[in-house]
Amino acid sequence: MISTFARARLPRVLNPIAGFLSRLGVTPNQLTVVGLLLQVGIAVVLAEGYLLVGGILILILSPFDMLDGALARHTRRASPFGAFLDSTVDRIAEAAILGGLIVFLLRAGDSLGVVAAYLALVGSFLVSYTRARAEGLGLHGESGLVARPERLVLLSLALILNQAVIGLWVLAALTFLT
Repeated sequence: MISTFARARLPRVLNPIAGFLSRLGVTPNQLTVVGLLLQVGIAVVLAEGYLLVGGILILILSPFDMLDGALARHTRRASPFGAFLDSTVDRIAEAAILGGLIVFLLRAGDSLGVVAAYLALVGSFLVSYTRARAEGLGLHGESGLVARPERLVLLSLALILNQAVIGLWVLAALTFLT
């Protein structure tokens, strides 16, 4: 899975960036909020119909989603509130991006695409919810097909290949299977 691959390799890239940001005085929570603003910017790009640009931006910015956690560990500022903020902002960011696609698809009159985006959104939220619920019950909740990194890569590739609606249907199906 991409998540496992990324967790093993990205620290070599993210840790020096985290060190630099800590010297600038940036806090992990500030970085989380800036990340959200960037994702909302991508949602606007998608809503305006620039799907290729949006797909590329998602691919470029997705690895930085882990940067707030790297900064928290580097500065020893990891906290329950920071973890809660990060996971909550991740859901908002994902909703914003899929919402941007829904706006685009509504304007294009693609009602089946809107349904696919809606189902992908619901499925994405269910992946997060079921994992949290399982872990709250003491069960192992990290298994599944499409964690957030996989969902973002899949969506990015679909946008870049100009196959947004097909990608949304695949994403919807995989999130519900997960």
